[in-house]
Amino acid sequence: QVQLVEHGGGLVQAGGSLRLSCAASGRTFSNYVMAWFRQTPGKEREFVAVIDWNGDYTSYAHSVKGRFTISRDNAKNTVYLQMNSLKPEDSAVYYCAADERGVQYYTEFYEYWGQGTQVTVSS
Repeated sequence: QVQLVEHGGGLVQAGGSLRLSCAASGRTFSNYVMAWFRQTPGKEREFVAVIDWNGDYTSYAHSVKGRFTISRDNAKNTVYLQMNSLKPEDSAVYYCAADERGVQYYTEFYEYWGQGTQVTVSS
């Protein structure tokens, strides 16, 4: 069992930046692939970014490539999502997810989830 808590959401103007963090506890953090998803009302949860156990591999949704960066600090049991050049379309609840088994890009794969943090980008 691992517990995940997201921080860093808020209100930002278009073109601005936010950094989200997700702190994990309960198990060895380096054993988990970590990912970010997001969800807006009326839409299914959407893949945003993923990072493997050591941080050697990352992958991003096409909509955020070049603007978002996922990273992790295993010594701090924390994964980050740096979001730059934010657009109103990025507004969503952002969720941190974790799983030991591998890197995947769909919601149903991940076993552990945080509570989410709201990101709102104004135009």
